[in-house]
Amino acid sequence: MLLSLSQWLAAMYPDELGWLRVVQYLTFRAVLAAMTALLIGLAFGPWVIRWLTSMKIGQPIREYGVQAHLGKRGTPTMGGVLVLIGIGVSTLLWFDWSNRFVWAVMLVTFGFGAIGWIDDWRKVVRKDPEGMRSREKFFWQSLIGLVAATYLAFSVAETSNIRVLELFLRWMDSGFSTELPPRADLMVPFFKTISYPLGVWGFIILAWFVIVGASNAVNFTDGLDGLAIMPVVMVGSALGVFAYVTGNAVFSRYLLFPHIPGSGELLVFCAALAGAGLAFLWFNANPAQVFMGDVGALALGGALGTIAVITRQEIVLGIMGGIFVAEALSVMLQVSWFKWTRRRYGEGRRLFLMAPLHHHFEKKGWTETQVVVRFWIVTMLLCLVGLASLKLR
Repeated sequence: MLLSLSQWLAAMYPDELGWLRVVQYLTFRAVLAAMTALLIGLAFGPWVIRWLTSMKIGQPIREYGVQAHLGKRGTPTMGGVLVLIGIGVSTLLWFDWSNRFVWAVMLVTFGFGAIGWIDDWRKVVRKDPEGMRSREKFFWQSLIGLVAATYLAFSVAETSNIRVLELFLRWMDSGFSTELPPRADLMVPFFKTISYPLGVWGFIILAWFVIVGASNAVNFTDGLDGLAIMPVVMVGSALGVFAYVTGNAVFSRYLLFPHIPGSGELLVFCAALAGAGLAFLWFNANPAQVFMGDVGALALGGALGTIAVITRQEIVLGIMGGIFVAEALSVMLQVSWFKWTRRRYGEGRRLFLMAPLHHHFEKKGWTETQVVVRFWIVTMLLCLVGLASLKLR
């Protein structure tokens, strides 16, 4: 919005307001987006916390969980709305409204946020311990993920929505056999020329898996004060670098990345995510005044997955978000092993002292702060490894 306004004012008053042309620079708008989201979060954080408290939206704590967490019972949850407000307002102010990729990420983010809101609302307001049933939640996640994946399969391949529609119709007329151009291939990091053609169906399946998987992985990670939000900020910021590279014809050609016109504008969204995340961390740091809840965790994970799909960095997302992957795998392995041993031996056994993984380390004697900070450090190292793939090829 402010981009169009600045362009109009600079054209109308070139002598007096010509300096507004600086707003056209993507990096400048990204910096302002981060600052705007940060200030919005810091300004509205206390108000949101008071509102959540007045609504008695308190976090339920499992009796069989880590005993040290019982003191957190009643802490306001659903604080992810604060992050979404910061991201939404800041992005709308500073991005180019004609960019289809940012709209796609915004729709996925707020769609997943709506699912999380309903889940949290049922848990803490209606006092339903299960919230949204797993099958129901997975259905809506999958629906949004499939719609986004189908659109992105053709949007990444073409340069405008008109051409996207033409490619989609051509795909249908061909009996669903049209191939996608090389820039839609699955990129393998650290290699110059290795990429795998996915085809339309392969792209859709992979994109769906990454978007839905990332959403749930971040949700599993959100279990300690500040544990999820800082890795989200770091991984989102790193993905912003990849978005800037793939959206720039010169940089993408030099670094041997596919050039995806328009993807650079995602840097504004990533910057807004970083600013909003840091503002939330101000209130979520131990001892937390507010928890993110599913409304924030599902939304932010979906955003990271969608950005990775657009920039063709699905594998790099798995590397940089290694903590999210480990947390999700720990839950899957724990549940699978428990069910198998119960059928095999008559009683369920556990691989970890408790899942997700961060609770395992708490059970081993790590303090909450130790777990959180060490997971942050691991994420920082993994992000550096992912960023190294820009040049080490």
